[in-house]
Amino acid sequence: MRTNTLIGLYLAAIVLANFAVAYFGIVASIVCAFFLIGLDITARDALHERWYRRGLVWKMGALIAAGSLISAALNVKTSRVALASFVAFAGANIADALVYQLLHKRPTLQKINGSNVVTSLVDSILFPTLAFGAFMPLVIVLEFAAKASGGFVWSLILRKKAFSAA
Repeated sequence: MRTNTLIGLYLAAIVLANFAVAYFGIVASIVCAFFLIGLDITARDALHERWYRRGLVWKMGALIAAGSLISAALNVKTSRVALASFVAFAGANIADALVYQLLHKRPTLQKINGSNVVTSLVDSILFPTLAFGAFMPLVIVLEFAAKASGGFVWSLILRKKAFSAA
């Protein structure tokens, strides 16, 4: 899979997730966590492989910002969710990068899913708290489970196509 395809999938997933959450609320955040955020956190790892020592930090930062900016530019009603998404993804991606790099000698699925668990936890605490303005333990647990399991499913789907070309 080409890097541009991964970038396109990443951006499309984050923009769709931001719109769904802005319009449908908390329930959509849990559904999006499985399908769309699971895709994003797994695609992030494939991009980590490609961009390591080639601008990983600034490229991922730009990608995270682009997803939020595109969401807000297309519809101002998504601005609060897009900002929450930016902050949550920035924090979660820092944690993901650290764990992914610590696991760099492990098999691909261990690296992906080990880092995805940490990413899911950080993002699941930050995103709903910022997007909905309250600390909601049940939503955090449900989002965490959805993101971690969605990331696992996406790791199986993308493992051969996205990681072998890295």
